[in-house]
Amino acid sequence: MPPGEFTIVAINPGSTSTKLAVYLNDAPRFVKNIRHSDAELEMFRGGSILDQQQFRSAAIEAALNEAECNPSSLHAVAGRGGLLPPLHGGTYVVNEVMLAELRLAKRGEHASNLGAFLAHNIAQKADVPAYVVDPVSVDELTEHARLSGSVLLERQSLSHALNSKAVAKRYAHECGNKYESLRLIVVHLGSGISVSAHASGRMVDVTNSREEGAFSTERAGGVPAMQLVRLCFEGRYSQSDIERLLFRDGGLYSYLGTRDLTEVEQRIKSGDLRARGVFEAMIYQIGKEIGAMAAVLRGRVDVLLVTGGMAHSELVVTAISDYAHWIAPIRVYPGDDELRALAEGVLRVLRGEEEPRFLSR
Repeated sequence: MPPGEFTIVAINPGSTSTKLAVYLNDAPRFVKNIRHSDAELEMFRGGSILDQQQFRSAAIEAALNEAECNPSSLHAVAGRGGLLPPLHGGTYVVNEVMLAELRLAKRGEHASNLGAFLAHNIAQKADVPAYVVDPVSVDELTEHARLSGSVLLERQSLSHALNSKAVAKRYAHECGNKYESLRLIVVHLGSGISVSAHASGRMVDVTNSREEGAFSTERAGGVPAMQLVRLCFEGRYSQSDIERLLFRDGGLYSYLGTRDLTEVEQRIKSGDLRARGVFEAMIYQIGKEIGAMAAVLRGRVDVLLVTGGMAHSELVVTAISDYAHWIAPIRVYPGDDELRALAEGVLRVLRGEEEPRFLSR
């Protein structure tokens, strides 16, 4: 292999699948989405997500054998970062402190908590380092952004940090600048919507799509607080019911009964005024959040980056542009290629462009 070329395995565990790729530098050589059937996952029902380690590691190893990927050819393994304690953005070495934190699951159970373990398991056999890149718990908020309005309720930075940071750094590289020198707004449009402000190499504010900001295809975003309080205590719903209503059955689904944006667009084309009104309300809320982040950056914004799955929709991008074109030029990076983002983060460390970070007690 020529000098400066690195082979990296990237692993992104989801609730019912494990996405896997082998990269030579930033070029994918093998990509596979390993789907896990309900029957396979049934044996883990009711337990910790970490109980699936051995099962998923075996599936990954089988896929790597299929790709004829020899462990001796690897330079590093990257896994998606899970619900870790608040930390600065960057590429983190998987160490025992990180694994111990994920076992405790203080911030909740999530499939992404498996990422560090799966990367560690494969890396150990290959005798190479394992990393996670920009986990969802990246917290670079300013002190002003952290205050919610109640001393009992502090704003938490939980967001699509991996894709948001990757797109920001990718844009900086493409235009010959350093990420640290740019003032950016990044709009991640997925099943949840994260709108973030970036300055001096930090994500200084971001909407936590679990509990604030614009509604999306299935998340309610920020809802009227006093009405929510009454809903919680009127006796009709349990805590898990409320969480489902806000996190899984909110947004477009709550109003239109579908999470499928393509179906909503088809309804609009067919003259469905209800679908059009709800869609336009979602775009309206996204526009408000973009305007808020422009204020965070005091109106000095170099570029507005639009990314995530919904960025494939010309209707969505055009509608957002109508609200936000006056703020800054708009660049679109459709999709949320988390495997590529993982590989790029590790590659920056292997090339010496960034220092690796370590989680400490």
